[in-house]
Amino acid sequence: MEKNISQEKRIEELEARLKEQEKLGSLGLLSAGIAHEIQNPLNFVINFSKLSGQLLADLADRVDEAKARIPEAELEDIKDILSGLRENVDKIKEHGDRAISIIRGILLYSRGKEDEFMPTQIQKLTKEYVWLAYHAMRANYKNFNIAIREDYAKDIPSIRLIPQDFSRAVLNVMNNACYAVWKKWQNAPEGYSPEIMVTLEKLDKRIVLSIRDNGEGMGPEVKRKLFDSFFTTKPVGQGTGLGMAIVRDIIENKHHGKVLFDSVLHEYTCFRFIIPIA
Repeated sequence: MEKNISQEKRIEELEARLKEQEKLGSLGLLSAGIAHEIQNPLNFVINFSKLSGQLLADLADRVDEAKARIPEAELEDIKDILSGLRENVDKIKEHGDRAISIIRGILLYSRGKEDEFMPTQIQKLTKEYVWLAYHAMRANYKNFNIAIREDYAKDIPSIRLIPQDFSRAVLNVMNNACYAVWKKWQNAPEGYSPEIMVTLEKLDKRIVLSIRDNGEGMGPEVKRKLFDSFFTTKPVGQGTGLGMAIVRDIIENKHHGKVLFDSVLHEYTCFRFIIPIA
């Protein structure tokens, strides 16, 4: 009797997770549509910020040509105003470029052609999805902040990857890292500073991506079941239990690499993707 109840409960949990996965798929299509609609007006913002920067430069030249006819006090005021406008325009362009980068990442993630390897700047791709995970976490928990540390080697060549798959693996691990530090932050002693360190390096003919968080870590049982399908430590509705199984499939089966991890309960977790350079 107890065994039947246990099996029924397990089936109910699996059904709930499958429904959640289906809902996430629908949300992915919706996100892609929204991202596409936002991309065009955002491009206008960026282009007009560039044009405004050029007009400001022309105006500064005109002021410089006429400075002999302008009282010194007024000239200083004009220069201060021009400097402030230039700084604002630069900020608009900087954050506009950042938003476009995120949108392109969403579109790549949702619409990429399956199993299509292509030359990829792994530093740029990794950075985009590290910050996509960060901003998603910040959107859900506005009072919570994470220090993101990055160290990307500059000697890494363009390598052949399946961009939408590799980015999915990065996003899954980053989401878990964000969740781990958030969980620890909720009950951590005063002075705890959530932090995620992302490093990318070239070792011989391999690329090694490391994502290390100082979150709640993993115990023996979680480590043992980590890559099992439908295993999750999150409540039903927050996790499908498919993320790490998908990560292993992407890195090991599709990219012929290796996924390694190390974790100490209540201290940290570190994941490493080892990718051969073709």
